[in-house]
Amino acid sequence: MEIDVQRRQFINQVWLRFEEVQEWAIQNWPDASRPLSSADFVAARQEILALGTAPRAADRRDAEPAEGGAQYVDVTPAPWP
Repeated sequence: MEIDVQRRQFINQVWLRFEEVQEWAIQNWPDASRPLSSADFVAARQEILALGTAPRAADRRDAEPAEGGAQYVDVTPAPWP
């Protein structure tokens, strides 16, 4: 439960700081012929909100072979062509 509270507080803090950066970017955008608007930041806001719902990469794990996962996972990168 404490982790959820900390995560929400973190997301709220990120959101507030992002709003400040967004306002600064809109006010200081150098191309007056194509001004920025808050609509230009929709994808970033969605990513911030997703912090509260998406599991982090460290929290995810592949299924073990006994759980139906792969017997072998090749992690060696392919050679250059």
